[in-house]
Amino acid sequence: MTSSFDVLNPATEEVVRTVPLTSAEETDAAIERARAAFPAWRDVAPGDRARLLRRFADAVEADIEHLARLEVENSGHTIGNARWEAGNVRDVLNYYSAAPERLIGKQIPVPGGVNVTFQEPLGVVGVIVPWNFPMPIAGWGFAPALAAGNTVVLKPAELTPLTALRLAELAREAGIPEDVFQVLPGKGSVVGQRFVDHPAVRKVVFTGSTEVGKQIMAGCAAQVKRVTLELGGKNANIVFADADLEKAAATAPYGVFDNAGQDCCARSLILVQASVYDRFMELLEPAVHGVVVGDPGDEKTEMGPLISAAHREKVASYVPDDAPVAFRGSAPSGRGFWFPPTVLTPPDLRHPAAAEEVFGPVVAVVRFDDEADALRQANATEYGLSGSIWTRDAGRAFRVARGVESGNLSVNSHSSVRYWTPFGGFKQSGLGRELGPDAAAAFTETKNVFLSTEE
Repeated sequence: MTSSFDVLNPATEEVVRTVPLTSAEETDAAIERARAAFPAWRDVAPGDRARLLRRFADAVEADIEHLARLEVENSGHTIGNARWEAGNVRDVLNYYSAAPERLIGKQIPVPGGVNVTFQEPLGVVGVIVPWNFPMPIAGWGFAPALAAGNTVVLKPAELTPLTALRLAELAREAGIPEDVFQVLPGKGSVVGQRFVDHPAVRKVVFTGSTEVGKQIMAGCAAQVKRVTLELGGKNANIVFADADLEKAAATAPYGVFDNAGQDCCARSLILVQASVYDRFMELLEPAVHGVVVGDPGDEKTEMGPLISAAHREKVASYVPDDAPVAFRGSAPSGRGFWFPPTVLTPPDLRHPAAAEEVFGPVVAVVRFDDEADALRQANATEYGLSGSIWTRDAGRAFRVARGVESGNLSVNSHSSVRYWTPFGGFKQSGLGRELGPDAAAAFTETKNVFLSTEE
């Protein structure tokens, strides 16, 4: 079995670093260390745990530029995005640093005494992170888990381990005990599988494909192990005739081409009311041509490369020679896993790019007739993660938002994720919720205690 992995820069195809891969035996040893560290971490006073998390956030803040440059090199993210992602880790740590002192129970009056509830940490939590957003998604898992008093073993994606490894170093510098937060680079079939199978891991947090999520859910069921799953998405951007078409068209490319479309929240299906379809396409074309694709380290770049050659092949399969291409943006030639922003105009949802999660800079634009037709097409998918609605009619905005079977929607915007609000999907897009004020409680179990007052 291969014992190391060459991490490539997706913009240049050069080796950035060779990272040792964690074996199954090493994973088991790390889990045992996390189990042994759990009692002491659980018993840290809430205020002291909060201070450690704030010190961790301060360490991330001081290292933001280094973390961002590391992500540019490892993942091909634009430098602007990478700075935001590192800042998101800082913000999420600060947000959940308030949780230890707020994980309070309830007092429930009952005959003959009183009931008191406690929020008890679960134990060891396994966090499995994808390659598309290595820093934020890691933070969404480990920050609330640590705040609730759990220990964490985290597996970054094989392709993108570098910022997670650096975050583990920053945690230790901040005073988080080494065995309380461990990062284990390795294969999902090895490290991730041990998170599922090992009885000491009491919850698995997984972000990735729906196919793998189903396998993890089935594996955790054998031990009645808790799971949070954030999976795929095929998200509709619904543009009604009364919308601000100029703004909708100008921002639509950034709703799908951000991070080169490698985003489960990407609005890769644009549904446009038939009466304004032609005008919307006229406005969309210059917006797509205006997306700056190039060196992700350049401050002006808006879109970088895809993550790997294999993934570029997969994305390209959605744009065969006979694909209904309306127009394309530009992308560098030569080394690097580049793919230009591409707009397709299939007649309906039977085209794979209109029906499936492409996970690349490819968007399908399809007509709809009326509100009912827009809902029918937006919901014609096994996914239900995100989406946008463009209209000036507030009543329609709320009707359609209630009608779209999706966990995160925005009106006249493409924003989906805020750390202070819940994030998660409907249908096969996931199970459970990340972020928001209740996320730390999702890493606890409720204990009920009855105190008799009878003599």
